[in-house]
Amino acid sequence: MHQPPGFVDKRFPGHVCRLRKALYGLKQAPRAWYQRFANFLLQMGFVIAKSDNSLFIFRHGKDMAYLLLYVDDIVLVTYSNLLRDRIISHLRTGFPMTDLGPLNYFLGIVVTRTPSYMFLSQQKYAKEILERAGMASCKPAATPVETQSKLSAETGPQFHDPTLYRSLAGALQYLTFARPDIAYVVQQVCLFMHDPKQAHYDALKRILRYIQGSIDHGLHLYPSSSMHLITYTDADWGRCLDTRRSTSSYCCFLGDNFISWSSKRQPTLSKSSAEAKYRGIANVVVEHQRTKHIEMDIHFVREKVALGHVRVLHVPSHYQFADIFTKGLSRQLFLEFRSSLSVRLPPATTAGV
Repeated sequence: MHQPPGFVDKRFPGHVCRLRKALYGLKQAPRAWYQRFANFLLQMGFVIAKSDNSLFIFRHGKDMAYLLLYVDDIVLVTYSNLLRDRIISHLRTGFPMTDLGPLNYFLGIVVTRTPSYMFLSQQKYAKEILERAGMASCKPAATPVETQSKLSAETGPQFHDPTLYRSLAGALQYLTFARPDIAYVVQQVCLFMHDPKQAHYDALKRILRYIQGSIDHGLHLYPSSSMHLITYTDADWGRCLDTRRSTSSYCCFLGDNFISWSSKRQPTLSKSSAEAKYRGIANVVVEHQRTKHIEMDIHFVREKVALGHVRVLHVPSHYQFADIFTKGLSRQLFLEFRSSLSVRLPPATTAGV
């Protein structure tokens, strides 16, 4: 603490201002805390990841470490135990810290680890959402959305409690962290948070009924020797009834593991199915949302293909996993795609193990 610049009392330069409000609650507190912690890490040799300002990366020879920061919760992944201990020891010189051991819970996500797999589950968080909605004992649904769902901003009467709708829709957004199978339909109901109708809430309740029937499902990650990056991308064409914009989607596999996905309405109108799909491909190769002309997307994709950075291949519809992020699917196809995305039940454990 120190006196603010320009207001230093020359008689008592060592004094500080008396605060009548906790520092933790001030608007400036999060930024000040992040800046201090980030500067400390940068001095240690970490760099801030370009994709996420809360992710810090350390590289020195074979030593490698990833540090993920959320306020004052930290996840640290290192190349070796020695490097981990060294980093923790250094951090403790600047901040009072407690080492909670191997990762098992972080921001509502339960992590189960064995030598053969890692299982990410948000079951407890999902139960809290159901209880908030008064649907803790509701009848389950097999899929989160109907195959011919047609939501519009002008559909039916107003929903009587917009605050409840926004609260539940926002909570479902966080649930997609370990449940990519609901990413598309959650994106759809979130489009109407500004003015929800009864039909929109009915669609939201359908998601909750699906969650009720698959509440113990989660995301599986496995050891994999393959480092090939395979991406599936797709786009519908003009399906939004209000704007006739298309929805782009992609899902990425690193080896056998499902690592990234997106379902997002395109910012501009596509005049053809081909244009919508080109924008979908450009979106998965790099964040390209500000492009307004299809020619730029075409040249961008062609350049990456010519350089050998990207291979664009045709995928039969029954293997197009990205469809689960652009439209409602039949029950059988939805369940097949959900399993292919590694969203499954937790592996059965042997008694006593």
